[in-house]
Amino acid sequence: MQIIFPGQTVLVTGAVRGIGRGIVHAFATRGAHVHAADIETVELPGIAAGATLGEGGSIETHTLDVTDPAAVEALVARIGTVDIAVHSAGGVRSRPKVSIDQVTDADWRAIQAVNVDGAFHVARAVVPGMKQAGKGRIVIISSRAGLGVSLTGIQSYGTAKAAQIGLVRQLAAELGPFGITVNSVAPGFMPTSPDYIRQWESYGEDGQKALVAGIAMRRVGRPDDIAHAVMFLASDYAEWITGQTLPVCGGP
Repeated sequence: MQIIFPGQTVLVTGAVRGIGRGIVHAFATRGAHVHAADIETVELPGIAAGATLGEGGSIETHTLDVTDPAAVEALVARIGTVDIAVHSAGGVRSRPKVSIDQVTDADWRAIQAVNVDGAFHVARAVVPGMKQAGKGRIVIISSRAGLGVSLTGIQSYGTAKAAQIGLVRQLAAELGPFGITVNSVAPGFMPTSPDYIRQWESYGEDGQKALVAGIAMRRVGRPDDIAHAVMFLASDYAEWITGQTLPVCGGP
């Protein structure tokens, strides 16, 4: 099975770190023109570092706040028709774990805005072009937290990830007649961004060993594990798969 994307236009949000960066590199390696978008402007210029560009592959960076619907619409208007959209922006937004009675409205909304609203804004912006093309792929990076209970203990995060999965199912039913598939990848825990590195370190050596022992493959995930799943769902090999959430977590 050879998965390549020559001449295809890809939009990836949350592109500068960890999973998002791995997805950007994977598409560019396979010949896609990748629009890498993130709110972290300082890190954007270095996103192509270490990438191996395949024939025709390229990476173009954009500053983007996915919680701003006008900004998302404007970026997609500049790009033109997007063949594949991957919403990887999200996370806990540096919010701490606290009891529900101590969660502020602002902390709740900050996580919902980037994870759920952001996914909605991106999908809404790219769908008109996909409909016109008669084909499209939308992949949302959710989490095992959306299928169970979040290890973070942060109520808004687990709720937001479950909401993303619900959005995937709803959009898949609506957009299937237009040749557009909508799927989700649900990663297991991986310390690939500052918030999750702090979470990993908080477990200490014994806690880290216990976490890894609970994973069938006996290791935490890597960005390329998630990127490979996204490549499949974005490819023609997955043209009859939609509305699904693929856990990529090392088992069980």
